[in-house]
Amino acid sequence: MVSISDPYTIRYPEICAVADDNGTTVELIEEFACTGGAMWAGHNYQKSPLVQSVRVVGNTQRFLLSAGEEDLPLEGSYFPAGIAAVEVTGDEIGITYRGMGGGGVGATVCRAEAAGVIRSKSDPCGGGREAEAQIWLPRRERVIIGVDDTDTPEEGATWTLAHNIAEAVQTAESRYLSHTIVQLFPVPYRTKNCVGVACEFATSAPDALVSAFEELLREYTLSDDTGMAVFRGFSPAPLMDYGWKVKRGEVTRDDLNEIREHIDIRIEGRGIIGAAAAIPFATRYKEALSICTGET
Repeated sequence: MVSISDPYTIRYPEICAVADDNGTTVELIEEFACTGGAMWAGHNYQKSPLVQSVRVVGNTQRFLLSAGEEDLPLEGSYFPAGIAAVEVTGDEIGITYRGMGGGGVGATVCRAEAAGVIRSKSDPCGGGREAEAQIWLPRRERVIIGVDDTDTPEEGATWTLAHNIAEAVQTAESRYLSHTIVQLFPVPYRTKNCVGVACEFATSAPDALVSAFEELLREYTLSDDTGMAVFRGFSPAPLMDYGWKVKRGEVTRDDLNEIREHIDIRIEGRGIIGAAAAIPFATRYKEALSICTGET
């Protein structure tokens, strides 16, 4: 007969978080093992005053949070669980969850034992009780690496190479969060499909991460025109106008010069134009994959 060692716990595989420079806004990224439980949490947690938005990216759910502490008027069925506090210090981010009944189980043991958690403190949970848990995570920053033009008409694919490099450079300090293929304007000198790729990380060791990625990209690229650009920061919004310009038509190096202050250019072949353009579309898949003609 099959047995279950812990029948009332579903552990989150990993949780990590990134904060903006002044520590007022946090993106909490929870990798989930149970889709139903994660969707339930997202639906109910968004009622918390500290939660600005909730979205699902692949097998992760992302909560955009304001730092602070709020009372949660929990009520069975209507508001059974939420996020009660977000604290950002020099090198840690603390998250306080609170829930009742099954929501209390999710708020406590399910998250407290996830990979990425430095330490935790939990109330007893289950049954009809209200329970609270605090977890502390490393304070990480977002790094998005844009790549374009690594293949030739005979072999290779930029999207596969970028993903494999991102997985290879992942460490305990640098977590690989997402991979986005970005459709660019089909210029005449494209290999075939004209796409760039954005790989997103949450990291506490950005310099080591970027150097390791660049080293592998230089080793395995098949093209002399490869481009690699790096964005470090909470939001790549300053690059969005440029990204749309590259999706809508052919641009020049003068256009790239307008955004140089926002990126670190590591490999400046012809593909740098598309590499930089891919960055602001990270995790924005519908827009990233749209194909534009002229101004459409």
